[in-house]
Amino acid sequence: MTKILFGTESGNSEMAADDIADVLRAAGHDAEIVPMEEADGSTLVGTGFAVIITSTYGEGELPETAQPFHDMLASERPDLSGLRFAAFGLGDSTYETYGNGIDILAALLKDLGATQVGETGRHDAARTEPLADTCTSWAEAVLPATAIAAE
Repeated sequence: MTKILFGTESGNSEMAADDIADVLRAAGHDAEIVPMEEADGSTLVGTGFAVIITSTYGEGELPETAQPFHDMLASERPDLSGLRFAAFGLGDSTYETYGNGIDILAALLKDLGATQVGETGRHDAARTEPLADTCTSWAEAVLPATAIAAE
């Protein structure tokens, strides 16, 4: 089963998680959506494949719902060497720190031994493409084959 973890400030990452789960389910995969504020160290340990989604908040920080998850992982330092993950970030390219939130989380997961697959997907709020279109296109291109390999 693919776990989809999201961190959000305004709810957009949760909407992206729902759309990405729909892509996986349409391809015949099980997907479980987990808000980062409900996740703990065991959420990723033993998970073969996960999708990590977060927005960037303020001046390049993680959103309020993702920061405790990040801090817990950084403190507990679980062995994530068995985890493969895909990353999708939301942000606004008019800010110098565009997409920094997902970069922070992806770097930590890699530091803990996880392997990122595919390019990091990004939605730019400064552009006119709807979030659902961006995350669905990214998910269709990156996830089904990756999820199959993890099962």
